[in-house]
Amino acid sequence: MKCTLQSTPYLPAFSVDGDFVIGGIFSIHYKLQTVIYNYTTKPESLRCTGSIDARELRFACAMMFAIEEINNSPEVLPGIKLGYQIYDSCASVPMVVLVSFQLINAKDSVFYQSSNCSQSGVVMAVVGESGSTPSMSMSRIIGSFLIPQVSHFATCACLSNKQQYPTFFRTIPSDQFQADALAKLVKHFGWTWIGAVHSDSDYGNSGMASFLDAIKREGICVEYSESFYRTDPRSKIQRVADVIRRSTAMVVVAFIASGDMRVLLEELAREPPPPRQWIGSESWVTDPHMFQFSFCAGAIGIAIQQAVIPGLREFLLDLTPAEVAASSLLMEFWEEAFDCTMTKSADSDKRVCDGTENIKTLKNPYTETSKLGVTNMVYKAVYAIAHAIHNEVCQETNLTTQCDKHFRLESKQIFSRLKKVNFSQNSYPVSFDDNGDPVAFYELVNWQKSESGVTELVTVGYYDASLPKGQEFGINRNITWVKGEKQVPVSVCSESCPPGTRKVLHKGKPKCCYDCIQCPEGEISNTTDSPDCFLCASEFWPNAERDACFPKPVEFLSFDEVLAIILATFSVIGACLAIVTAAIFFRHRTTPIVRANNSELSFLLLFSLTLCFLCSLTFIGAPSEWSCMLRHTAFGITFVLCISCVLGKTVVVLMAFKATLPGSNAMKWFGPPQQRMTVMSFTFIQVLICTVWLVLSPPFPMKNLTTYKEKIILECALGSTVGFWAVLGYIGLLAVFCFVLAVLARKLPDNFNEAKLITFSMLIFCAVWITFIPAYVSSPGKFTVAVEIFAILASSFGLILCIFAPKCFIILFQPEKNSKKYLMNKG
Repeated sequence: MKCTLQSTPYLPAFSVDGDFVIGGIFSIHYKLQTVIYNYTTKPESLRCTGSIDARELRFACAMMFAIEEINNSPEVLPGIKLGYQIYDSCASVPMVVLVSFQLINAKDSVFYQSSNCSQSGVVMAVVGESGSTPSMSMSRIIGSFLIPQVSHFATCACLSNKQQYPTFFRTIPSDQFQADALAKLVKHFGWTWIGAVHSDSDYGNSGMASFLDAIKREGICVEYSESFYRTDPRSKIQRVADVIRRSTAMVVVAFIASGDMRVLLEELAREPPPPRQWIGSESWVTDPHMFQFSFCAGAIGIAIQQAVIPGLREFLLDLTPAEVAASSLLMEFWEEAFDCTMTKSADSDKRVCDGTENIKTLKNPYTETSKLGVTNMVYKAVYAIAHAIHNEVCQETNLTTQCDKHFRLESKQIFSRLKKVNFSQNSYPVSFDDNGDPVAFYELVNWQKSESGVTELVTVGYYDASLPKGQEFGINRNITWVKGEKQVPVSVCSESCPPGTRKVLHKGKPKCCYDCIQCPEGEISNTTDSPDCFLCASEFWPNAERDACFPKPVEFLSFDEVLAIILATFSVIGACLAIVTAAIFFRHRTTPIVRANNSELSFLLLFSLTLCFLCSLTFIGAPSEWSCMLRHTAFGITFVLCISCVLGKTVVVLMAFKATLPGSNAMKWFGPPQQRMTVMSFTFIQVLICTVWLVLSPPFPMKNLTTYKEKIILECALGSTVGFWAVLGYIGLLAVFCFVLAVLARKLPDNFNEAKLITFSMLIFCAVWITFIPAYVSSPGKFTVAVEIFAILASSFGLILCIFAPKCFIILFQPEKNSKKYLMNKG
């Protein structure tokens, strides 16, 4: 059985025979000619139309250069000649499908109608395609025959799926890495509110999906996400442009194929374009054709690492008119580049190419070899296939390499070998991971205007996925931003919340839109954009800005405070007054007024008053374990001693009056021994109460954190409140008892009745301590101690002034009244 080709074959743009043939597919033309199917006549063959993409032509020539270099190399495939078949896919899926089917058949069966139509193809592997969508269609066809495909520019992350595309490899990193790099780029410059546009294709949809996932992890919000394709109606593209114009996001991330981006920028240029900071994917941001849109100056994006390929420029420029005339594709390129025609036509007004055209003076992407990125990916793809063939058909023996050009090589063997290649070419490493992807390394590029006003692509940083997390990204050169600004543009929905505030999200809006609310009292936030405030530790308090916790100030009545100095001064004055009074009484101890008022009890009372004045000093200063126990017990015991003496003096007055009655021997039962015993007994009871209090639950120093939130009160805790109020209650009981007796004796018919003085003193004493209780309970912090000291001093001054001041006045200033005759006078 014989079979023949039923249609006109689609011839390769460039082809050379060889021992082993490598296929190549590039989008040299922009589009495919539209074919009308009327089903009445045989359809026309597929044909490319539109202008030539000079950069894609450079990619194809780079493949030819690499194969020629390998054929002349003594190290890779020595003695073996590689051939190639390079096709133009017209950037269309139908043409890629057609070319793929031709590549999987033998050259003889396609072009020379041999009888063996089942013969496997001689193409060992294929380099291409430039686009992701055509590469997917291509991989599904040639992958069924285990023919490996090595793409130089198909970046869709979906192609890493080995179940769908098992034989697909690429020398350019996957868009997953590019999406991560773009997300880190946006995060690096503090942009949290961005717009996003992408091609409505496998490349754009997959890349944008990966990018949106990445920025979600980084906490970045998207105001809008629009998609389109260059063949969409103008109304749709105009709508996308209007969305960009009306948006509030300053930054626009464009994950778009170069052809689609050109259509969008042309639409934006119809009206005054909005100032936007463009962030671009590799596909368009490195395309020199885009530089004509000057309003995009300042754009920043990801680019393939720039490389140098020695000898490539000379190879590209080594074109003579004769060589051009022999190739229809080169002829078309030549005519477009120099605006002339190779053949004279009557309906053309172009000049005829006369051979004076010099390609070395041509300025277009074909001759631009100073910054080779994707071209190097083509170069590395060819070498990867060559190394795979070399490892299968060559043997290393005695420092020499022997290759068998008659080796029956099959494409599936190349597929297995490609998985393991690992070499460096021109110092650029080449290897593939389990998904057929290389190690990701990108350059960060920036559109900058030169002094002449020409837009240039400048490398300003890098992204290396092989580095540890957090160190992959770096900038090593100044960046020019939109409108030529030197400062990083701001693109946020809401300004960052400073430390001391927290974020409150707007209902129904993305999390990047929020209000900043100051932290409540007692709470802080010490990071920018904090979602919550947190409490300081119990002994700390926020500063005024509420962004840090500081130790709370410790408050107690210290000796260096004005209030403490005043109270201590009165305390010392009171003690000195008691001592001076005692000295006066001792000096005049033989006088009637001293003897008549029970001098022994008077001296004991003055001694106790001195202790009362001095015990107030124990309340001043930082509380300690000993001072807390001393201040309350000393106060309680000295005051009981004082009241006991006053009580004794009151009883003496009453007994003295009873003794003047006929037949009374009252003073016999309340003489000096009984008086001492009474004072000692009453005082002992207080000592006993204080002892029980100290043994069971003594006062202790404590930090009061509840009275004030913003400061610590260092005070003495009572330990047992029962003990404290028992001490005060006992003092109050004696004072009331003494006051009652003094009231009863106040009208006794003595000329100098001391009961009146005791009545006044106890009235003051009781009034002070009755008002002390509510004041003590309600006074905060150190003022609690001040109230207690004031009560001690006031009651002590009341006693000494009411009881002893009149007597001292008579002793010192009215000595004539200090006589027995005056005291005995009943007048």
